[in-house]
Amino acid sequence: MGPRATCAPHQAWSKPAVGNSASGHFGRGRRAQPGIPELGCPTSGRKRARPRARARPGRSSARPAFLCGLPLGPVLGQPRARDAGDARAQPRPLFPWSKWKKRMSVSSISAAAARRPVFDDKEDVNFDHFQILRAIGKGSFGKVCIVQKRDTEKMYAMKYVSKQQCIERGEVRNVFRELEILQEIEHVFLVNLWYSFQDEEDMFMVVDLLLGGDLRYHLQQNVQFSEDTVRLYICEMALALDYLRSQHIIHRDVKPDNILLDEQGHAHLTDFNIATIIKDGERATALAGTKPYMAPEIFHSFVNGGTGYSFEVDWWSVGVMAYELLRGWRPYDIHSSNAVESLVQLFSTVSVQYVPTWSKEMVALLRKLLTVNPEHRFSSLQDMQTAPSLAHVLWDELSEKKVAPGFVPNKGRLHCDPTFELEEMILESRPLHKKKKRLAKNKSRDSSRDSSQSENDYLQDCLDAIQQDFVIFNREKLRRSQELMTEPLTAPETEPAAVVEPVMDSEAEPSSLPMCGSICPSAGNS
Repeated sequence: MGPRATCAPHQAWSKPAVGNSASGHFGRGRRAQPGIPELGCPTSGRKRARPRARARPGRSSARPAFLCGLPLGPVLGQPRARDAGDARAQPRPLFPWSKWKKRMSVSSISAAAARRPVFDDKEDVNFDHFQILRAIGKGSFGKVCIVQKRDTEKMYAMKYVSKQQCIERGEVRNVFRELEILQEIEHVFLVNLWYSFQDEEDMFMVVDLLLGGDLRYHLQQNVQFSEDTVRLYICEMALALDYLRSQHIIHRDVKPDNILLDEQGHAHLTDFNIATIIKDGERATALAGTKPYMAPEIFHSFVNGGTGYSFEVDWWSVGVMAYELLRGWRPYDIHSSNAVESLVQLFSTVSVQYVPTWSKEMVALLRKLLTVNPEHRFSSLQDMQTAPSLAHVLWDELSEKKVAPGFVPNKGRLHCDPTFELEEMILESRPLHKKKKRLAKNKSRDSSRDSSQSENDYLQDCLDAIQQDFVIFNREKLRRSQELMTEPLTAPETEPAAVVEPVMDSEAEPSSLPMCGSICPSAGNS
């Protein structure tokens, strides 16, 4: 088992070239959304079979190639092929800058502001407050789409998770833990939560929108990351992990898939689905994470029943991620199918091989991050700041995003798999854009059916428990309440100053069920 084995990414992404409409988006009749970069996928160019039908200019009626068996079109990003005699043939831009500038003009903004809906501040945020624009990603039981808040027109990413699938897979505890963590943290190098709400089918998390794509996507695009770029990612993740440690949080799933880039190229850590909170002096013991990025002490604790592990495991994952960005594969040949017992022996028998062309400073930094013994591993911001290989780093400027990244994603392209939109619009049995009509139909159907004749009382009990325990969150409202608390209040001298209580978006009491555990049992990940 050699260290130079080319191991595949943990989550394989299929990227077939598919046809689309002339607007650059998938599905017939959909217009390009202003402000959202287009994928630039060419159309398949298949004409209608009707004899007198005249093709509309700029519109293709062909179905996606992988759905109708047509040959795959050109690669993503190439201009649409036109006839040689077409004098109007011009390469199609990847991003409609002219439309965007027109939309962002003063007159357009004023007109748009006049048409904005006004929501009551006392009303809880809900699904109707957002406009769904397009799907951009998916996880094991959740999907992500770009949304726009109707009253402010701000763009966000919205992750929605099926309640029924969470119950069936025993993941309710993890989702509730993720919400609990995200509601308490906010950092410049994290993907921060802005809103959380629910309906009868799903739980929703509205977070920062980062259009630069995740590092896994760029690895699959064969991007060659320089040492300076990787060093910047390491330092930005060090600041994020140092903040999480101050909040007693172990992420446990740091990997390229969970590091997103913003439009300037800065790294942000996301996905707290298996994160855990430990108090002072405590240690985690559960086997949690993605095997190729898990630290040796996690496997050792699981097999030999050791003392557990702590914050050092996230820094090991940063080292594995940095090595993979520089070389294209990970330092150890580990796959999800490997037995845990064999991995315990692997770290003591296989040594990491470093490329001779790498600088001594980078090799020294990676050695410290990939130290098998957690007591000797770099695992704090202080360790990083005192390292000779990072002596030149201006940490104050870096924390304010004043250090320019070496790699900047193409702003004219949406960095995600285009098949996500196809799955949502064509293959998804319960698409998000039809949710309002579907829920109305379900309500009318449920009202006409006797509740005592429910087909699955257990499932309904679980759904009721989630509905009761879910906490609605609104960061904007929380910020306004915090600003009111910090402002000096003027009051008559004879009366004491009033105390402004924080205004929460939900008045629900703390959960009476521990993460729905008494009804929907789930394996703990503490």
